[in-house]
Amino acid sequence: MSDNTVESGAKGGIAWGSIIKKYSIVLILVGLIILITILTRGVFLRVPNLLNVVRQVSVIGIIALGVTMVIITAGIDLSSGSLVALVSVVVGSLLQRADAPARLFEGGQPWPLLLVVVIGLLVGAAGGLINGSLVAKAKIPAFIATLGMMTFARGWAFIYSDGRPRGGLEPHFLVIGQGTFLGVPNPVWILLACVILTHIILKHTLWGRYTYAIGSNKNAAIVSGINVDRYTIMVYSYAGFLSAVAAIVLTARIGSGQPGLGIMYELDAIAASVIGGTSLQGGVGTAAGALAGALIMGVLRNGLDLLNVPADMQQVLRAVIIVVAVIIDVRKNKQKD
Repeated sequence: MSDNTVESGAKGGIAWGSIIKKYSIVLILVGLIILITILTRGVFLRVPNLLNVVRQVSVIGIIALGVTMVIITAGIDLSSGSLVALVSVVVGSLLQRADAPARLFEGGQPWPLLLVVVIGLLVGAAGGLINGSLVAKAKIPAFIATLGMMTFARGWAFIYSDGRPRGGLEPHFLVIGQGTFLGVPNPVWILLACVILTHIILKHTLWGRYTYAIGSNKNAAIVSGINVDRYTIMVYSYAGFLSAVAAIVLTARIGSGQPGLGIMYELDAIAASVIGGTSLQGGVGTAAGALAGALIMGVLRNGLDLLNVPADMQQVLRAVIIVVAVIIDVRKNKQKD
């Protein structure tokens, strides 16, 4: 039987091979859910547990969307977790109630909620803007540029907050991370909104088309007239913006701004993106894939917790999954060549 027959089946039949290849990440997610449900005797599928899973996935999922766009350009972003911490302490300090203990700004009232959210988003976007400028204009390798921002942002988070959490936040702000709408946690709605926005950017705008072009062949993109520097900066700025969104959600969820937040989040986001099908060599990736990758990591972590697997062993298993995902990515790219 020929390869074409395998792919398309009988004449007029369903191309199962093509369908499996296209939706492989979804099939893996479904298979993982079924396996964990069996092993936990149905505990995993209980509604409170499922809501807990999607709530936990939301922060990494939001970050992974921005990281996915960066990786599509054949770049990398190691600063996401540190930007989460910096935005968290900035937002937390500005929203502390007047009677909050250890208030950073003594006296006065909390800043207006909308203004603080905008400031937080601008801080994250500014971090991304610096990353993009270093990569595009200064021609510094993305790994080094974002590694520098990772250290810088984390340091400033501790300096700004004096190394202390900033609690006693305005109740209206806490609704962002702790409230629900139609029975679904607000962080999940925010994640879905970010997925839709990222999907629209990637699939229905010139920005998205140029992002894929830059990652597929940067020199060809330059020759075709694409302003590679501009769109590279835009991609990194968007990643910083989404890190800020994740920081706001996480800060509202835990009820305080903390300089120690976000440690290793960038690696989890990169892992989710790669597991979701984004190629580390650039030019390939989707918002839906990043979401699926984040869900796989969240389902796996929750399942291992329910099965009482030690935390150290969980780290080992996650590492194995990441390495396998990269190996698959490399093999797919070799087949294309």
